[in-house]
Amino acid sequence: DSRGTASLLKDSISFTEVSNAGLFEGHDLLRRGFTSVKNGLLPSHPLELTEKNFQLNKDKTNFATLRNIQGIHAPLKLQMEFRAVKQVQRLPFLHSSNMAMDILRGNDECIGFEDILNDPSQSEVMGEPHIMMEHKLGLL
Repeated sequence: DSRGTASLLKDSISFTEVSNAGLFEGHDLLRRGFTSVKNGLLPSHPLELTEKNFQLNKDKTNFATLRNIQGIHAPLKLQMEFRAVKQVQRLPFLHSSNMAMDILRGNDECIGFEDILNDPSQSEVMGEPHIMMEHKLGLL
């Protein structure tokens, strides 16, 4: 019966889903943190996805405009500067405002929500410096 074998194959677990520790491995809270159901949900409003990708869409529009006006070198140079600025960071347990990125994007003269009420995703509690550095370096 081909139907029976198809349903067995559909219900089986692929090898990519099984990790090195086995099928019944628990979630490692120290390394990965708490699991969030919110990340797996669909956007609750049609504009939520647009607002989440606002900066990316704005950058793409600016790069297209620069390419049409000045040629291909202008957006490439700007993208190289963005990458260089993203690589420079503070230690993981210290808050970084990333002022250089704001200057490149032209947001240094604008007052936004995060300037007054701060970014709600950032916690006010500083983590343990040694544990955070070991995690970043892959020692933990």
